[in-house]
Parts: sequence; structure tokens; C-alpha cells
Amino acid sequence: MVELSNGCICCTINDGLVDAVYRVLEREDRIDYMVIETTGIADPLPIVFTFLGTELRDLTNLDSILTVVDSETFNREHFQSEAALKQISYGDIILLNKTDLVTSEKLQELETYIHEVKAGAKILHTTYGQIALPLILDVELTPKDLYLWEHEEHEGEEHHHHEHDHEHHEHHHHHEHDHEHQHHHHGHHSHHLENDGFMSISFQSTRPFDVHKFESFLTEKMPRDVFRAKGILWFSDSELRHLFQLSGPRYQLDADEWKTSPKNQVVFIGRHLDKNTIYTLLDECLV
Repeated sequence: MVELSNGCICCTINDGLVDAVYRVLEREDRIDYMVIETTGIADPLPIVFTFLGTELRDLTNLDSILTVVDSETFNREHFQSEAALKQISYGDIILLNKTDLVTSEKLQELETYIHEVKAGAKILHTTYGQIALPLILDVELTPKDLYLWEHEEHEGEEHHHHEHDHEHHEHHHHHEHDHEHQHHHHGHHSHHLENDGFMSISFQSTRPFDVHKFESFLTEKMPRDVFRAKGILWFSDSELRHLFQLSGPRYQLDADEWKTSPKNQVVFIGRHLDKNTIYTLLDECLV
């Protein structure tokens, strides 16, 4: 597994993603499939362009784009999010997850919403994200010709925009060709994070949490615009570390042995979050 933690792979056709793909392709052991897992707020289109708009087009086959929808928490308000709209509209397969937690009426409502955004969407139901691999691998659902045309249109617009800029500004271009493949990229920046107001807030402390105060924070005080949280937690009444995952209204804590010095490290992801408010609430949970 290769992790890209610096920057957002959905914001540009960048060296980091392309180089990571090359490193995988150059391994002695031949791979059958490559799965790229993005963040929950990623724009799929620039990632598609990374494969179809570079020489990776001749080395890989883009099979399908999967979008996972949390059936329990997703509702019509989420369609106000540019990221959610793009993930569904570009998704070749929509996986409705956690279907065991909702009624058949809610599922029907969700499918109606999704079909409004993407007519004829292929929707599959899952629990715990479990799905038979033949349903999502070797399905050849990505309309590559359409994306190639869209990429060429985008390149034309970028070229026209740059020519216009040259009339007013002096540009200095510096090209580096230090990779043995000398691959070239054109940036496709996505403003979905800024448009949607998504942000992440990190919290660290070398003091432990009081477990009861932290549970009270999760169930009673946490801002409703927090959609996702994860981290490693240290509680004063336990010698174990706790791996923390939160998605919507549900959270999970799994305990195991500390591999480093105990401390709290947690990240919250949401929209229009107030950093000071979250810091204050978490400080109140410390012992």
C-alpha cells in the first residue's frame, strides 16, 4: 500500500500520484488491480485526467469509479455539496453502505435522489462495505472516450486562458525532468474544498482524556457539522491506546497496546468548523 499524505491528489495532476503509480508498476511482482482510495471529499475528475491525460493512459486501464454513500446519514442536504454531487455524477457504481441500519423506504428515497443526479446509475447495497469483487472489478464501466474529450476541451480552455494571461503578465517557467520516465503534467486545480467549506482540525495533547467527559463530548456537545473523525486516544483509566473512528452519529473505539509514548492525536473533518470551539471542548475533557 502506498500512502500520499502531502497534498490532495484530487486537486492537481501532480507528480506525487503519477510517481506513486509508476513505483507500483515497476515492481517485480506483477499486479492485477490497482485501487486508489481518495478522501471522502475528493473530486474524481482530476484523478481521471491523471490517468487518461498522461502517458499512464497507455500503461493502465481505468475500469470503474466507485462512490460509497452512507445510507444512514446521507440526505438531500448533502447535494448542496459540490464534492458529493461530483462523486455521484462521476461514479460508475454507487455503493449504498450501512443498508442494514435504514428502512426500505429510506433506501428508496436515497436511490431516487441519486437517480436525479445520475440517470441510470448502477446502485448496489452493502453492509460493512462488503461486496463481491466480480461486481466491481473488470466491469469496464468508465466512459473513457467521454473523459478524453472532456480533457481535451479542458486543455483547450487552459491554453486559451494562459494565452490571455501572457498579454498582461510575464511568466517564468522552470521545467524539471529528473524522473527517468520524464512524464509531464498540466495542473487541474479543484476548488471543491473551498466551495464546500470543508476543513480538518487536528488536536494533540500529552495529557489523557477522562473517558466519561469525552463520551459526553461525543454524544452531547460535538458540533453537528463534524462528519468524520479519527485518531488515537489516551484515557486516564486505561493502560491501552484506543483507536477512534467516527462517521456520522456512530463511533467506534478499539483498544490495543501502545507502540509509542501515550498521547492524544485526533482529527475532525467537517464544514465551517470553529477551531477554537472544538479545542475548548476537548480541553475540558482532559484530566
